[in-house]
Amino acid sequence: MPDLVLRPSIQQWRFLTATQKHVCYGGARGGGKSWVVRVKAMQLAHQYPGIKILIVRRTFRELTNNHINPLLDLLHGQARYNRQDKVFTFDNGSTISFGYCSSDSDLGQYQGSEHHVIFLDESTQMKAEWIEKIQACCRSADDIPKRIYYTCNPGGESHTWHKERFVDRKKPVEGSLDNQVFIRALPTDNKALMENSPGYIQQLEALPPKLRKAWLEGSWDIFEGCVFEEIVIAPENADRRWTHVIPAEGFKVPRSWDVYRSFDWGFRRPFSVGYWTVDFDGTIYRIAEFYGCQRDVRTGESIPNEGLKWDPDKVFREVAEFERSHPLLQGRKITGVADPAIWDASTGMSVAEYAIKHGIYFVPGDHKRMAGWMQCHYRLQFDADGFPRMYVLDSCKDFIRTIPQLQYDAHKVEEVDTDGEDHIADEWRYFCMSRPITPMEAKPVYVPQADPLDMFTRY
Repeated sequence: MPDLVLRPSIQQWRFLTATQKHVCYGGARGGGKSWVVRVKAMQLAHQYPGIKILIVRRTFRELTNNHINPLLDLLHGQARYNRQDKVFTFDNGSTISFGYCSSDSDLGQYQGSEHHVIFLDESTQMKAEWIEKIQACCRSADDIPKRIYYTCNPGGESHTWHKERFVDRKKPVEGSLDNQVFIRALPTDNKALMENSPGYIQQLEALPPKLRKAWLEGSWDIFEGCVFEEIVIAPENADRRWTHVIPAEGFKVPRSWDVYRSFDWGFRRPFSVGYWTVDFDGTIYRIAEFYGCQRDVRTGESIPNEGLKWDPDKVFREVAEFERSHPLLQGRKITGVADPAIWDASTGMSVAEYAIKHGIYFVPGDHKRMAGWMQCHYRLQFDADGFPRMYVLDSCKDFIRTIPQLQYDAHKVEEVDTDGEDHIADEWRYFCMSRPITPMEAKPVYVPQADPLDMFTRY
């Protein structure tokens, strides 16, 4: 084998030299996890002739970008790659194959297969039951070591499963707790990232507190309570500093500002229509809302999460009348964005077609959930002078009522609990994704880096 010089961090070195059967390398984002997977797989392939290695990620695209393409360069002249079978074969008979798992049906490809070593890369993005079924493929009658390596970040489908077994060490993966080890990863472990993207730490510093602790510090204990804890409701702040809510009284929308609508469909649960404008600095304003929920007949207060059960024709007839009569909307050209699901015509006329019937037009929104929630967080950020990148008029009472109380999902712990009243949040997310922004950079801070091993390691 040609010389290959490695300079791992201390934590990466611990991963490369661990001998337990179950080795978990996880924590903050950008910790160089995919790199150590590739290195360890190559090391084992050369060390144990005939070893069968499997690398699994959620999608084949991720496998291609993170492992197959880099290994094509690294293993040039050392192993042959069969694109149809997705396997590298070495002259000594060792193999590195690749698999994906994004649904229950994908598990069929692992039935009856045997591998000495399995790498579950970004394993928290897989369901716990998928992990346990793939684990059963780590078997063989020979004396080659049997190991499973997990690389992951806090959050995702199986956050709790990983936390209980590796971080808190409350449950054995199998047999004894001595058979498993957790190695915490930090961005500073990734030397290439630090050298090539020096602003990455500052981007993580700019995140909301809970996400910052997870993605920068590798904390596994932060996904509980309210999702949008950074929202500030202080309309009394006359200078509009350190508040996201401002008075509706006296607010005007200049004719030169465009107006938008965002929509989330609901029948048994509320539907939500939000109206937005954008100033020339890119700050967005929620100027009105039409929220389709039941109201208390005595007080007029919203009954949480109880929809009006209106059919689409009635919904958009009422929306059209709302737009004709609202002082900030009447006579305005309004551009709409909505959940792509409203174009589904599998059961007859689609919701979008009913909207068109009443002169209400939408384009399909980008419904990526995690990216969308991050765009919402970015909009709530304050600059150094206390000015945010979005405001909500205090007349938008259901936004102000529902957004601060949204909770994290108990199982998908980076995700909003969809059993909660998340309908306004969804249409807010569609609008933010239609005008994506980058996070504000926090003031530069010094982050000490782990001392690199003062040695070269050759395998």
